[in-house]
Amino acid sequence: MPDFINAYFDAPNGLGRLMAHARLLNRLQSAYADAVPAYLGQASRVANYKQGIVVIHTESGGVAVKLKQLSPSLTDVFLGIGVECSGIQVRVQPGPEAPEERPRPQRALTSGARQGLGELASGMADTPLRRALESLLKHSA
Repeated sequence: MPDFINAYFDAPNGLGRLMAHARLLNRLQSAYADAVPAYLGQASRVANYKQGIVVIHTESGGVAVKLKQLSPSLTDVFLGIGVECSGIQVRVQPGPEAPEERPRPQRALTSGARQGLGELASGMADTPLRRALESLLKHSA
C-alpha cells in the first residue's frame, strides 16, 4: 500500500510535481538555515524556487539588506547541494502580528458624579438604563 501512495505522489502530473517542488523547497530551506546566522534564519524563510531563482521572504527591511549582501554566498550554497541557482530574490513580507493590547486606563467617577448618577438611578423605574447605571456605579467603586 505505501508503494502505491508513493507512486501516486511521485507521478509527473498533479500531486507528483507539487510533491517534488515541496521536497526541493525543504532541501533549500535546510541548506539556507545551515548557511545563515541564526538571527537571520529566524526572521526569514525560503518561499519559492522558480526558473533558477530562490525567493526568500523576510520580516524586515534590515534583514533583507543583510540577506542581499549574503546572496553570492547563498547562491554557492544552493549550487553546492545540486540546485541550479542563478540568483536570489529577497522580498519583505511581514508576518502576521497580533495587535498590541494596551490596558485601558481606569477612570474613576468623582464623588459628585457618583452621587448624581445614584440619585438619577434611584428615581427611575426598573429599566435597562437604570440597571446599566447601577452596574456602572457598582464597578466604579
